[in-house]
Amino acid sequence: MLLVIDVGNTNFVLGLYKKEKLVKCWRMTTGGNRTADETGIFIHGLFDAAGIDAGKVEAVIISSVVPDIMYSLTQGIRKYFNIEPMIVGVGMKTGIVIKRDDPKSVGSDRIVDLVAANEIYGGPAIVIDYGTANTFDVINEKSEFITGFITPGISSCAEALYQKAAQLPKIEIKAPKSIIAKNTVDSFQAGLVLGHIGQTKYIIEQLKEKLNLPNMKVIATGGLARVIDPKGEIFDVLDPVLTLKGLRILYEKNK
Repeated sequence: MLLVIDVGNTNFVLGLYKKEKLVKCWRMTTGGNRTADETGIFIHGLFDAAGIDAGKVEAVIISSVVPDIMYSLTQGIRKYFNIEPMIVGVGMKTGIVIKRDDPKSVGSDRIVDLVAANEIYGGPAIVIDYGTANTFDVINEKSEFITGFITPGISSCAEALYQKAAQLPKIEIKAPKSIIAKNTVDSFQAGLVLGHIGQTKYIIEQLKEKLNLPNMKVIATGGLARVIDPKGEIFDVLDPVLTLKGLRILYEKNK
C-alpha cells in the first residue's frame, strides 16, 4: 500500500492507497511543535484505530508547503514505518512543463493538483484549490502550466476580520440563506462567502477571455470548495481528493 501525505498550512491530509483505490483518508492539524516520535506514533496510531496493519505500507510520498515540520514528519516516517519517504520537489517527473519565470518557486501543492488534473481530466483547465490560500492555476492542452495566482482563503479572511474587528464574532463558514442579512453573523457570512463566490466567477471569466480558451474546464478541490458552489453551477468538476490522486500519480511516475 502507498501512504500519501499532503501538508498544508492549516491541516495535513493523509491518504492510503491500495493500487489505484483510496481506501482510507485522515485529516490532522498541522502543528510545528511535534517531535518526530510524536508525529510517527500519531500516524501509526491512525492505522491501529482503523484496524489496518501499518506494516503493509510499502511506500510514502509527501508534498509540503510547511518546511518547519518536515524534519519531524520525515524522521517519524523513517522511525515508525521504516520507509524513506519520497518528497515532491524540483527534478521530479511530472508530465507538466512549467511556463513561468520562476518555476522552482511554484508550491508543490499546486504542482500536485495540476498533475492530477492533467492526467485525469486533461487540459485546458483551470484548477482551483480552496485552502488557507486559494490558488487558481491554468494548464493548457499541451500540458503546460501557463499562468496562475493566489488569493487569500475564506478561512484566512474570516480569521483576519475576527482578529482585527473587536465586535465581530467567530463564525461558521457557510453560505447564508439570503443576501438580505438582518444580524451580524448573517452579514459576516454573506459578505465573506458571497464575496468569494463573486471573486471566483470573475476570475474564471477573465481567464477564459484573456487566454481565449472559452471552453476550459473548471476543476475545484480543497476543504471549502463546496461552500463556493453548493449547487454545482460554477465548477465542471468538484474533486475533494484531487491532491491525494496527484500524489499517487507522482509516485507512480517517479518510483
